[in-house]
Amino acid sequence: MKERPGSWLPRLQEAGERLADEWVSARRPRKDDLPQPAELRASDADRERIAQVLQDAHADGRLTLEELEERLGVLYAARTLGELVKLTEDLLPAEEQPLNLDDRPVSAFFRQQQRGGRWVVPAELDVTAMFGTTKLDFRDAILQNRRVVINATLVFGGLEIRVPEGLEVVRVTKDKTARLTKGPEEPGAPVVEVRTTNFVGDVSVKQPRRRKRR
Repeated sequence: MKERPGSWLPRLQEAGERLADEWVSARRPRKDDLPQPAELRASDADRERIAQVLQDAHADGRLTLEELEERLGVLYAARTLGELVKLTEDLLPAEEQPLNLDDRPVSAFFRQQQRGGRWVVPAELDVTAMFGTTKLDFRDAILQNRRVVINATLVFGGLEIRVPEGLEVVRVTKDKTARLTKGPEEPGAPVVEVRTTNFVGDVSVKQPRRRKRR
């Protein structure tokens, strides 16, 4: 039986992602000196995000009034992000959740893969792009550490990083270190260090427009 043109691509993507995960696990042991994303303390802003989802779910009939009151009670008593995530797991698909605690590597094989919204950025993140593009949006992210290291393997692929004001990005290769963000460097500002191993790959950074001074 003949396969349809392009039917091999999903299998190739899956195999590539599996190999990337195995490569990451083999070369670098997991760090246990930092709290896991689910163990981080929740902020009032994070609670309000969850509360809005619960209220919307009650408004359209997915939650009864009793269920809403019960979940709100748990919400305002919660201390960690892991406790908050459980309250909306059955209300929205994974890509629409108000909090994302996925700290696994980001891999793009022959496609585009992105991570953004309110997500926890681990102290060290592995990114692989092979004939594809990975996009990381830090504008609303929670940094697990003030210095984040991104180990990027790019093979005819690209890494796009979107940052808020005040977040520095530097690229480190074998022979040099280059600053990718423009504007004055602020003392003590959080830094994203991109360590690249690439073959015809590119790293780009998008910053907010600078306000003109009068």
